[in-house]
Amino acid sequence: MTGTIADVSFGGKSVELPTRSGTIGPDVIDIGTLYKNTGAFTYDPGFTSTASCESKITYIDGDEGVLLHRGYPIEQLAEHGDFLEVCYLLLYGELPTKTQKDDFDYRVTHHTMVHEQMSRFFTGFRRDAHPMAVMCGCVGALSAFYHDSTDITDPHQRMVASLRMIAKMPTIAAMAYKYHIGQPFVYPKNDLDYASNFLRMCFAVPCEDYVVNPVLARAMDRIFILHADHEQNASTSTVRLAGSSGANPFACIAAGIACLWGPAHGGANEAALNMLAEIGSVERIPEYVAKAKDKNDPFRLMGFGHRVYKNYDPRARIMQKTTHEVLGELGIKDDPMLEVAMELERIALTDEYFIEKKLYPNIDFYSGITLKALGFPTTMFTVLFALARTVGWIAQWNEMIEDPEQRIGRPRQLYIGEPKRDYLPVSKR
Repeated sequence: MTGTIADVSFGGKSVELPTRSGTIGPDVIDIGTLYKNTGAFTYDPGFTSTASCESKITYIDGDEGVLLHRGYPIEQLAEHGDFLEVCYLLLYGELPTKTQKDDFDYRVTHHTMVHEQMSRFFTGFRRDAHPMAVMCGCVGALSAFYHDSTDITDPHQRMVASLRMIAKMPTIAAMAYKYHIGQPFVYPKNDLDYASNFLRMCFAVPCEDYVVNPVLARAMDRIFILHADHEQNASTSTVRLAGSSGANPFACIAAGIACLWGPAHGGANEAALNMLAEIGSVERIPEYVAKAKDKNDPFRLMGFGHRVYKNYDPRARIMQKTTHEVLGELGIKDDPMLEVAMELERIALTDEYFIEKKLYPNIDFYSGITLKALGFPTTMFTVLFALARTVGWIAQWNEMIEDPEQRIGRPRQLYIGEPKRDYLPVSKR
């Protein structure tokens, strides 16, 4: 929606730039004609003040601690919905009816198996390969196995590719885990729900029956919901940028996984868990808090603060409750790591330093503890993030493909290298 006009003067030239208003959130200034009319670019490292696209999928208000998917608060979706319902919402824009949900669940469930030849693909990796390295390779290879759904101009093929990735990502993630620990692959079962099926593929072994604990399955499902989408973050922007060139959807998701692997993004929950382990006990917390407050000390408290949220991360409240449910179900009491986490949370919410800098606990602070309690090694944490975020990536990719204003991504730069100079023969240098 076009709003008022912004007047910009530069180098003796004036230009009127239109503004746009969303349904909620700040207005944006459309700078599409700025270079043409003034000869100047904008400079915005990290794109912190730049809207790269229009989107109807996810809205975040970092100052108020709000996260909405298609208008629905994340708290309501995590409390009352399940992950596949949220997947449907992100993909199609509305919550499904009973008939629509049954059909969607059936289609996803019956796409969970991967091509049998893919099992041989895993054996090409070293046995100690990081599961995220395996995920990058295997997801990127899906286009070689499912080339009948790589035509991005065909809406039906895009739909099939979307379902395939949502359905097969848990299977690939579980296979990466099993290969990592040297256990045989476990095939999916169609009579289990999405989260239960994933837990069984990860923790079942052929020599005995495995019964999924419903409390743990619900916790896993909630973790998936909380990580499903998060607006134009680094990995989502990577997927959109890769997709803007016309790359096939499997390649785009592989690019998103590669970006997610970074410790500043998907690896943050692993870093938070490592930090809690380093602190070790409640008695040592004052020492580490002092280090965090010392601007000359490189130490940083992981799991606090967020690039977008300047208030309490709404996902962190849900994750805190889930953490206690899992620890209670498993009978884990007097856990030193949890004690450290709870005391750090108390300090962060009451200490003037943390309040002033708005360093509130984020979702990574709790999710690492929960995933560890569920039995996952830290090397799998980012894999689980990628599994959950796949639906967000796919929804954003589909939206980008259908956007008539979409163009191939091509950021500009502020060049600070050498000016033009002449080549000299090697004998004269």
